[in-house]
Amino acid sequence: MKNTFNTIMSILILAVLAAGVYFIVQTVRESAVAAAAPFEQVNQANESLQTQMAQLMNPTPTIIPDPVTYINEIRALARLETIQYSVSQVMTGEQNQGTFGFALGTKILVVVHGTVIAGIDMEKLQPGDMRMDGGVLYVRLPPAEILSVALDQSKTEAYTIQEGAFADVQPSLVIDTIQGGSDKILSVALEDGILSQAETNAEAYLIKFFNALGFKNVIFEGGL
Repeated sequence: MKNTFNTIMSILILAVLAAGVYFIVQTVRESAVAAAAPFEQVNQANESLQTQMAQLMNPTPTIIPDPVTYINEIRALARLETIQYSVSQVMTGEQNQGTFGFALGTKILVVVHGTVIAGIDMEKLQPGDMRMDGGVLYVRLPPAEILSVALDQSKTEAYTIQEGAFADVQPSLVIDTIQGGSDKILSVALEDGILSQAETNAEAYLIKFFNALGFKNVIFEGGL
């Protein structure tokens, strides 16, 4: 009987101790959470402030068109596009590359993609440029010309390959480099003979056109 009583008392003591330990642990946890709450609020406020500063330093541009649009000119065109060149050109733009270039200098690399279209402006074809003689149609075409040079902005990429510690990069550097790329693309197309090929293609197309109209013998006069 005595052993049973001791056993029961031991169990009761262990239960009391377990309850006390559980109570202490819960109290400590609640205290820790309560103590950390102010710091969590501070952290949240700090993160919010950092986000606002990042937006302030690097704002997302907002593009707002003016509600009034002016159409300056509308023209009817009669251009026969006969050839298109697609060209990629790597350009380098430099700024302040003198004695203190290491501190003030900037160098950028721009990959420019563009198209050059050439052909014949048929609006310049006059009645006197076409004549019939002995069943032969003689045609003097206007000279081939560059009809458009267009850059593909979605494929144009710019990289900074040097930026001095005190460099003040001018936005015009990128603009001027891209314009230089456009000029180079045009010169490459001209050097490759785009105008000559445009005229050849125009003649090949117009021969089929005149033949369909019933002119079986066509001779083109003049040329580059």
